[in-house]
Amino acid sequence: MSEDIAIRLEGLCQRFGDNIALQGLSAGLRRGVITGLVGPDGAGKTTLMRLMAGLLKPSEGKISVEGLDPIADAEAMRLQLGYMPQKFGLYEDLSVLENLTLYADLRGVLGEARRQSFERLLAFTDLARFTDRLVGKLSGGMKQKLGLACTLLGSPRVLLLDEPCVGVDPISRRELWKMVSTLADGGMCVVWSTAYLDEAELCDDVLLMNQGKLEYSGSPQALMDSMQGRSLLLKDISGNHRLVLQRALRQPEVIDGVLQGAAVRLVLKQHAAWPDLTPLAAGPTARLEATRPRLEDAFIDLLGGGPGGDSPLTRHMPEVRLAEGVDPEAVIEARRLTRRFGDFIATDQVDFRIRRGEIFGLLGPNGAGKSTTFKMMCGLLKPSEGEGRVMGLDLKKSASQARQQLGYMAQKFALYANLSVAQNLTFFSGIYGLRGAEQRQRMDDMVQVFALGDMLDMNAGELPLGFKQRLALACALMHRPPLLFLDEPTSGVDPVTRREFWTHINGLVDKGVTVMVTTHFMDEAEYCDRIGLVYRGRMIAAGTPDELKAMVAGEALPEPTMEDAFIELVTRDDRQREARA
Repeated sequence: MSEDIAIRLEGLCQRFGDNIALQGLSAGLRRGVITGLVGPDGAGKTTLMRLMAGLLKPSEGKISVEGLDPIADAEAMRLQLGYMPQKFGLYEDLSVLENLTLYADLRGVLGEARRQSFERLLAFTDLARFTDRLVGKLSGGMKQKLGLACTLLGSPRVLLLDEPCVGVDPISRRELWKMVSTLADGGMCVVWSTAYLDEAELCDDVLLMNQGKLEYSGSPQALMDSMQGRSLLLKDISGNHRLVLQRALRQPEVIDGVLQGAAVRLVLKQHAAWPDLTPLAAGPTARLEATRPRLEDAFIDLLGGGPGGDSPLTRHMPEVRLAEGVDPEAVIEARRLTRRFGDFIATDQVDFRIRRGEIFGLLGPNGAGKSTTFKMMCGLLKPSEGEGRVMGLDLKKSASQARQQLGYMAQKFALYANLSVAQNLTFFSGIYGLRGAEQRQRMDDMVQVFALGDMLDMNAGELPLGFKQRLALACALMHRPPLLFLDEPTSGVDPVTRREFWTHINGLVDKGVTVMVTTHFMDEAEYCDRIGLVYRGRMIAAGTPDELKAMVAGEALPEPTMEDAFIELVTRDDRQREARA
């Protein structure tokens, strides 16, 4: 009904020079619900958020937010609206409490209302123990929690959240979602932009955007229902399931596919028959069965299908040959790895071994110790006790030599934002010892593989997120390392770009490259051969994705997802710790 509409968009267009960011958007966003804003990189989601927040003036069309014009009624709207952009303006040299106090002052939250708000928000975000800590020393997930807490100060009637869960672990994501759901239940209009399609499934409404146009507006369930009969699982595969996925994506009736543990998930074209298993070479026991459609299936379908399963990168990467004496069962190894910061134990006697040509996922909540473990294994941080080895080299004694054996893609965009794409490629290839004709050839290969040719003169900091990730991966691979370390490599990236990324990784693994990855995206964890779950500095569980899911399966969770397994194993460890105490 019209009286339920909090935000109305009418023929909205936005141009930046010759670039058309939004084209003729019309929609009504309701009070009392969470509306998900979904689309690939460059779809126009952030532009739309900024228009609704009054930070941009529309080129054409109208916006009404609670009956106010975001530009003409800016002062009145400031008290009606809370906006958390992707890079929320926290002050890193102030403490958690000082940031909250600053934003409370700006929002006019004073006296008893301020005390109650601080108490409630600090308890929920689990930041009460860290009120004196400088924001610059918080983990990425803790910063997101604090940013949300600052946005929720006061009593905004409209809440705009631009990808609030990027870099946040599954437990925190669920907690944040519950809190925002409570606000929506109280009548608030919430707009939640997200790259996580499982998150968008929980929304009451979704606006699905692509290239500045609105492709779908309505219930996510209705969109998923339209995919009935087109989502399949290929189970009981014999042999290499990555190659099976690659072959499946070549079939004309298949428009999308991903790994799901030991199985392969496929999406068919509309009205297509189930694919013949013979060309997939999945083994004599392989079988197809229908499965519940996901919003991500419908999303990929609306965009015309996924990127396919063949990686041009593999044509430029040689087969990995191990040096004599390197154990193929332990090309990366941690032995009782421990790291202390004063009295705080960040990593506590962690053990694991990673085989040649294996993807090993290091998972854990924010602050669990996985990034510390990761940095020690990259030779960027020296262990307090124990040892880490890569390609037989002790990281304490031969860190520099060991680093030449690996490619590293950092959690934050670690390239030089003020240098062009070409300059970044030149710089990083030079760091890895490439010179002359060989350097030029490797750079040309990466430009071709990652389609960077039209962006060579553009500063890296101005690239869309998906192209930043492509450039970062290109820089990490130019010296053709046998080991690849990926620290949350696709955080905030849309599903299409994520599929493209993992197609490259799967191709590298088939060449014998060994991959160690951290991620908060649980569907991404399904690509791992094995997973180590780190919590409070300790390795609390290890195994294949399906083995971890089996650890928590039962009457309450007959078919647990990877996210279910993550949350249950962590909360189970908490219960055991409390019982011992």
